[in-house]
Amino acid sequence: MWPNGSSLGPCFRPTNITLEERQLIASPWFSASFCVVGLASNLLALSVLLGARQGGPHTRSSFLTLLCGLVLTDFLGLLATGAIVVAQHATLFDWRAVDPHCRLCHFMGVLMVFFGLCPLLLGAAMACERYLGITRPFSRPMATSRRRAWATVGLVWGAALALGLLPLLGLGHYTLQYPGSWCFLTLGTDPGDVAFGLLFALLGSFSVGLSFLLNTISVATLCHVYHGHEAAQQRPRDSEVEMMTQLMGIMVVASICWMPLLVFIAQTVLHNPPAMSPTGQLSRATEQQLLIYLRVATWNQILDPWVYILFRRAVIRRLYPRASARLRSLSLQPQLTLRPSVV
Repeated sequence: MWPNGSSLGPCFRPTNITLEERQLIASPWFSASFCVVGLASNLLALSVLLGARQGGPHTRSSFLTLLCGLVLTDFLGLLATGAIVVAQHATLFDWRAVDPHCRLCHFMGVLMVFFGLCPLLLGAAMACERYLGITRPFSRPMATSRRRAWATVGLVWGAALALGLLPLLGLGHYTLQYPGSWCFLTLGTDPGDVAFGLLFALLGSFSVGLSFLLNTISVATLCHVYHGHEAAQQRPRDSEVEMMTQLMGIMVVASICWMPLLVFIAQTVLHNPPAMSPTGQLSRATEQQLLIYLRVATWNQILDPWVYILFRRAVIRRLYPRASARLRSLSLQPQLTLRPSVV
């Protein structure tokens, strides 16, 4: 552990940033506006989701429940982490004076890991749900789909929380990050820091990779059903296409927002020579890269709800009436083929 004074906790590393630099980097108006837009977007998506769950077909209940868990997680993540960041940017308080024993820093570190992993894990869970629903539609009892979906959300929350608590149990540790307004895992050379950083990066990357694999299979299966020989035996519903469109959008957003940060974490902790000095200091370029990638990742919490809001059938029919009419004709054609003749 690097020396930082006997009265300070283990979350403080040597920094060389001045108050003037912090004022230029940390804008309270930008962070507050970002949080307000994100919270409003997720609230709008939640209201639309509640209406869809009440009036939609029962076959969508499991998917909509998982999607509701995703939007709720994004909302709570913005609310919890945004409150700390906005307060720090507004007052520019000295973290060492306000939190000398690192309780707030550890709390924020757990929040950052928890709300960072949950969307990726929930995206993988939604991909699994759609994979089973499309490729094996008769393998799941529909009566318990909503209950099992909420159990899946709870399981994801529990797994992400357990991982976030590992640094408090001795595997790695959370430290204050540049420019002194947030706490996150440490990109150091300590074996615990390396193990925890790799665990976070690999678990997030695995979730994105699993989502890509299962979504690709599901989309290929849907296309095969629409255009293959099975079209005369079974008719895919418009809702299945809608759900896969939304899920593909969520996967693309998660990949663009999170993969740069996950790759950067893995590269930094494995870098040789080490990116962090023996005194616990990172180069200014590394600190700035980490901050940029983190800000890109937080856009995931704003874009997720808009994927659902914009990629609904009602919106698509208004924006692309010809495409929606063609989709309905394709989905109705197999049904007309199976209609018995009346003598």
